[in-house]
Amino acid sequence: MEHHITLPLTEEIARTLRAGDRVYLTGTVYTSRDAGHKRMCESLAHGESLPFDPADATIYYVGPTPAKPAQVIGSAGPTTSGRMDAYAPTLMAAGVRGMIGKGARADEVVEAMKQHTCVYFGAIGGAGALLAKCIKKAELIAYEDLGAEALRRLYVENMPLYVIIDSRGNNLYEEGRRAYLKQRG
Repeated sequence: MEHHITLPLTEEIARTLRAGDRVYLTGTVYTSRDAGHKRMCESLAHGESLPFDPADATIYYVGPTPAKPAQVIGSAGPTTSGRMDAYAPTLMAAGVRGMIGKGARADEVVEAMKQHTCVYFGAIGGAGALLAKCIKKAELIAYEDLGAEALRRLYVENMPLYVIIDSRGNNLYEEGRRAYLKQRG
């Protein structure tokens, strides 16, 4: 199924998505990788607020390259999501509802997704220059010292993604593997 979603990603919207669905996101997403995630989780552990409102937020696991003249942002391809697995459950508990990246997720992350009605979207690795064309605004909002891993607010239009793991824990990677093996007999 195909969905055109205007963010924020509410619980109601998240519940409608199924593993394998094609999605086009429009709205605000936040960027962060492992160093930024570590800082955010440390802030939460100290009772501090995050530099953005995490309620129904979507985080894109990306460390974009610097923008060239006349560009909003440089190449912006997904990073390996497993690097954020230690932090993802804490951020979901704080309100984050969507995650964008590439690769498999740990069982603990999938359980947290089911508990908090979250969705994991897959972006195509190696397509960073094409994905950057969907980014219409980029603003540094925290952790400037982390360089590419700094926390940014992006405005995206029709960012093409797939639901890899839905809020029920259905996993496209596992379903695809089963279908392939069944075909091979």
